[in-house]
Amino acid sequence: MNSSHSPSDTGNHTAVVTRISDTQWHAVEDDRVVGHGDASRRPDGRLFISIDAWHEAVFDRIADTMLTDLPTPLHTVVDEADHDSKSAWERAGFTTGRREQGYHVPTDPQVTGLGSVRPPSNVTIVPAGEAEEGPLRALDRVIRGEVEAAVGWRTMPAEVLPRPAGTTLVDPSKYAVARHFDQYVGLVRVTPLTRRPRIGLIAVRADSHRRGIARALLAHALGSLHRSGTASAYAEVDDSNAAATALFEGIGARRAGSTIELVRH
Repeated sequence: MNSSHSPSDTGNHTAVVTRISDTQWHAVEDDRVVGHGDASRRPDGRLFISIDAWHEAVFDRIADTMLTDLPTPLHTVVDEADHDSKSAWERAGFTTGRREQGYHVPTDPQVTGLGSVRPPSNVTIVPAGEAEEGPLRALDRVIRGEVEAAVGWRTMPAEVLPRPAGTTLVDPSKYAVARHFDQYVGLVRVTPLTRRPRIGLIAVRADSHRRGIARALLAHALGSLHRSGTASAYAEVDDSNAAATALFEGIGARRAGSTIELVRH
């Protein structure tokens, strides 16, 4: 275990930061835990850290120790409205890597204007739970490769990042797909969370872009939620994804705060 000492503003004593496991650090002062840090490696390999401390000096001491103990690059996520947290991480040398905007998405077709939207010619929507797993996984691999070659898969929501086996598709029952003749060309993933369902991903093969398939998939997903009695869903969009931003804002989705991913190289 690694320990560090530094004065803190919690009193006239010395804070001791101790690494208690490979992924956890504690700051102890006067026999009290006054802060802790955690590290976790995402499925795509990125290392994320978090720190919980009441005082700036304790935060800084924990950060110093973790930065000494861990390899870079390191990542963390903060609410953009939490200026104190953002400033604390910036003191530790972190800079903004990407920004993700949250949206509350209405499901009522009279609000979204999606009630009359239909898939393009020769395209049908296969409801969630009815897609064939083999073709769905093949589509997932194609889309992942296209995204990685363009903006990078790191811009995708955390829940669809690749797992150790190399797949981003964990539960096929959560996906509805667009089928063009006998080929799957697009997908939408909806997680039925208790408070508000989450639209985790909408994606269409590059060779099927600009045909209205993404809009048809969204209309299907939101329509299904509306018929089940769900008034709204939640979605997160990377700020650099202009097409997704236009898609959601075009159906009346309301911005609901944003998060920032900070990185230290």
